[in-house]
Amino acid sequence: MTNSKLSDYAKKRDFEKTPEPAGEPAAAAPPADAPIFVVQKHDASRLHYDFRLQIGDTMPSWAVPKGPSMNPADKRLAVHVEDHPIDYASFEGTIPEAEYGGGTVMVWDFGTVTFKAEGKTPQEWLDEGLLEFELHGQKLKGKWKLIHTKMGGSDKNWLLMKRKDEFATDRDILKDEPNSAKTGRTLEEIAKGSET
Repeated sequence: MTNSKLSDYAKKRDFEKTPEPAGEPAAAAPPADAPIFVVQKHDASRLHYDFRLQIGDTMPSWAVPKGPSMNPADKRLAVHVEDHPIDYASFEGTIPEAEYGGGTVMVWDFGTVTFKAEGKTPQEWLDEGLLEFELHGQKLKGKWKLIHTKMGGSDKNWLLMKRKDEFATDRDILKDEPNSAKTGRTLEEIAKGSET
């Protein structure tokens, strides 16, 4: 692994024991005009959702305990974690229980992302603590924002919020669309290794 942004990712994992990708950012990166996003439903010690956005050749990532909401009134805690390699976006499977993040991972949603420009790069917006973007996913669509906050006394805490637009709704998308956007499988089917 040559990308320094992925050093924390690599340190936490033994790739001889976990099926997670070791990461080849340059080879896996899609065209620069089509950055991607993924939301992975992760049944680890606690069920949560991992929200990842491609910025450059890695995916800055946040753990969202309650998952994303399409309701602009909801402010979801999003805990900033280590960057992940771009090829992680297609990972769906089970991490051994004894390994970091042990549990079942589902590709709950995926697609492309368009970042707010206005004179700054997405990395510069990220560094300043405010990311505004539009998701073009199978489930999540429209305008969103991530805001850095020091709530709870942690520098890793952000808020993920849906912005008001034609896609905003109070429908519980997590309950209504629980299965994989990649394979249609449930968490239980993924854990058992069942194919669709």
